[in-house]
Amino acid sequence: MTVKNTGIIGLGAMGYQMARHMVNKGFAVTGYDIAAVAAQRAMDAGINVVDSPAEVGAASEVVVVMVATDAQVEDVIVNSGLLDRLAKGAVICVASSTSIETARELETACAKHGIGCLDTPVVLGQEAADNGTLTVFCGGDEAAFAKAKPALSAFGANVMYVGAAGMGQLTKTANNMLLWVTMVANYEVLSLAKKLDADIPKLIAALAHSSGANWSLSRWGKSTGKWAEKDMDVALELAQDARVPVPLAAMVDQLMKGMNQEKMKALLA
Repeated sequence: MTVKNTGIIGLGAMGYQMARHMVNKGFAVTGYDIAAVAAQRAMDAGINVVDSPAEVGAASEVVVVMVATDAQVEDVIVNSGLLDRLAKGAVICVASSTSIETARELETACAKHGIGCLDTPVVLGQEAADNGTLTVFCGGDEAAFAKAKPALSAFGANVMYVGAAGMGQLTKTANNMLLWVTMVANYEVLSLAKKLDADIPKLIAALAHSSGANWSLSRWGKSTGKWAEKDMDVALELAQDARVPVPLAAMVDQLMKGMNQEKMKALLA
């Protein structure tokens, strides 16, 4: 059966764009956000904004959760009445970045209510969210994935099933580790080149055709580095639990603390 009614909890910068794209693709979207400003902006975009997560569940077959932390995700799903209002067979998609353990615990909690729960974290940042071209990594039950995929495809250019519960989050963590390692390397290289009087935009353009080409370099100055500390904390905790040494990631964790968008943009001047 084709899903027509979708919901989204968390209408901030990313969640608003996800909801907007679902509306534009013909879904009936019901949303909730604690912030009045976010709720009003969503209403202006044609989203039916309600007063609680539970009301989102009552109106939706697939619900996307896009809030900031594991604790907020758990509160929205377990403590808000959402599970009591969703019909059996509905699917919750957790687009927030959480721990693998949280993803697995939520799948178990939802299954007791006959509800599917996928971890569906997204990558490529705000620009991709704005354009509806996010990549979505999906972990969980394959039948739940099949049901949710059309809704996720409204804002995701690549929506990929990567395995059981938690594997979406693991895939995003792997991506994030590579992203921040690459960003630190780019900053180091461009800083040296700047000191030696290189034209940085021309250097970046030239490197785009080389073996050193990478996504971060191709959009240098656009990334904020906002989530680096959280992302690396997640990665290092996973490595610690798995007893796998990741000395490069540990160094990157420290180096990213001293980087910000202003410093990265300054190299282009």
